[in-house]
Amino acid sequence: MARNNDKAQAAQKEPGRLKQMYQVFQMTRRYDSSAVWFMALGFLAPIALGIALALILTPDNGLSIALWVVAGVLGGVLTAMIILSRRAEKAAYSQIAGQPGAVGAVLRSSLRRSWRGSEMPVAVNGKTQDAVYRAVGRGGVVIIGEGPRTRIVRMMEDEKRKVSRVLPNVPVTFLSVGPDDDAIPLHKLSRRLTKIKPTLTKAEVLAVSNRLSSLGGQLPIPKGVDPYKARPQRAR
Repeated sequence: MARNNDKAQAAQKEPGRLKQMYQVFQMTRRYDSSAVWFMALGFLAPIALGIALALILTPDNGLSIALWVVAGVLGGVLTAMIILSRRAEKAAYSQIAGQPGAVGAVLRSSLRRSWRGSEMPVAVNGKTQDAVYRAVGRGGVVIIGEGPRTRIVRMMEDEKRKVSRVLPNVPVTFLSVGPDDDAIPLHKLSRRLTKIKPTLTKAEVLAVSNRLSSLGGQLPIPKGVDPYKARPQRAR
């Protein structure tokens, strides 16, 4: 009986799928007012296209027109959800951009399957909180600096020397997330990794990851912030 009561209480505490989507929409609208217009456009465009195709292809068939309209509505809902997902991700990461551990949050929650990374940095400057992270994928080893490039370039070079010492034939790429004008925005980091030219097979990625894990270097600092649990800042 106690277990059943615990399950019932847990089910009551967990919001439903529609409520979760509404909460995501409210959060996104709060930080990105243009998201509503993009979602509306994404919803209406497929409907308009479905109606136009119905009138052109089957103008005298009521059933076909209805099916085209239904297909347009379904396409509009799907498009609006995709837009909401992209905008919500951007809004969520904008709340933690610039905070220590933000890159670790991306590596934990947004990496594609072909990439491996840890939310724990491999090097940290205790005074400035600048950090260096490491990811491994089909594109080789990627060293990601979190902070101004002028302060993290030496830490990144040191990490590259460590990697090259044990993996001399694996390409190493530098990426920077910070206040610099040419730095990668936090919400684009995951997609930027996928654009790196593949040079390793899946088996080689696993072997490289295991080899790098022997280096250690993962620092026992607090975990990266979770963008989907970050509390919105109150308006002053």
